[in-house]
Amino acid sequence: MSNKRVYPRTMMKARINITHPGLGEVFGYTRDLSDGGVFVENPELAGLAPGTEVDGQVQDMPFEAPVLRMVIQRVVAGEGAGMAFVDP
Repeated sequence: MSNKRVYPRTMMKARINITHPGLGEVFGYTRDLSDGGVFVENPELAGLAPGTEVDGQVQDMPFEAPVLRMVIQRVVAGEGAGMAFVDP
């Protein structure tokens, strides 16, 4: 399997709030981050299909982080989902 990633990943653990109309509000932790997207650990996110758009906001910052639009790229059952940032 070839690696199709455009951006290098950085391992980073941060609490993040993911919202989706069908799922509601879910908190998880980032596993890795790049300029193009993020993997979020929370088994509930694996129930969303690739192509689904969600909103995400990093928590516990000394300021209010922006809410970013993301699209599910892949899901890993029992773990979470890899998401790409949607261009504003």
